[in-house]
Amino acid sequence: FREIDLNDPFFDTLKDSYKDFENWFQKKINESAIAYILENDGIQGFLYLKLEIEEDTSITPIFTAEKKLKVGTFKVNPHGTRLGERFIKLIFDKMLQERIKKSYVTIFNKHDVLIELLKKYGYLYWGIKSTKDGKEEVYVKNITYFNNDIELDYPCLNLEKKKIFLLAIWPKYHTELFPDSKLYTEKTHVIRDFSHTNSIEKIYLSAAYSLSNYNSGDIIVIYRTGDIGKKAEYSAVVTSICTLKEVRHLTSFKNFQEFYDYCKKGSIFSTKELDEFWRLKKYPYVIKMLYNAAL
Repeated sequence: FREIDLNDPFFDTLKDSYKDFENWFQKKINESAIAYILENDGIQGFLYLKLEIEEDTSITPIFTAEKKLKVGTFKVNPHGTRLGERFIKLIFDKMLQERIKKSYVTIFNKHDVLIELLKKYGYLYWGIKSTKDGKEEVYVKNITYFNNDIELDYPCLNLEKKKIFLLAIWPKYHTELFPDSKLYTEKTHVIRDFSHTNSIEKIYLSAAYSLSNYNSGDIIVIYRTGDIGKKAEYSAVVTSICTLKEVRHLTSFKNFQEFYDYCKKGSIFSTKELDEFWRLKKYPYVIKMLYNAAL
């Protein structure tokens, strides 16, 4: 926190919504607290997470004493790169690393876009938290409860009656598409603020003939192929676990525009590459998947 400029205009709305925000921020500086931020011509995103155990009687129904992860502050300046999804994944990564079953968010209902994103990935309405700034809604994510829905259950995997397959990804696409799966040898790689990097939902094209045999919920093991000119022993590796959302054949799209609209947000491919793939039909299967975990 001590390295973050509290005078950045990014914090103006938080200061307006929470009367004690600046005092709280100073307290976090004194505690040597850490936050995730994105800086690009000023701060564009901020996420603060806190481990809690104690009971909370300011929430109705009351939170009992148990280990949980509080999303203390979560704000993103919308700029078309799905940064909110990147931060959602950071929350879940922290839960898995710390073996925490529950996390929760308190949020004013005016933040409807963020609320919908949280609900998409399994946060359920719990109740109300009363504060001196007003009443906030409380949403809770419990990763031990399965809904049999790959988005609601994310990042957890339900392996029951699921098929598993290996999907090869070329090195030039791999790490920009799966940023948390960066190899130790990729020391010069810079993670950038792009939609295909930030998004939980990824899109890739493949020529694997067996893809038509797989269904939503099946498990994808991501295999980064070897670097050209290097031994596969040192650069070809299984890096990630994903969940298949759907597979479509190029023939299922009416025209290039429909294909392009489907791919553009979660795909790493340029417009030129997508145009070439459409014309040549060399990679006929379009795979939509959720990025669950990096190994």
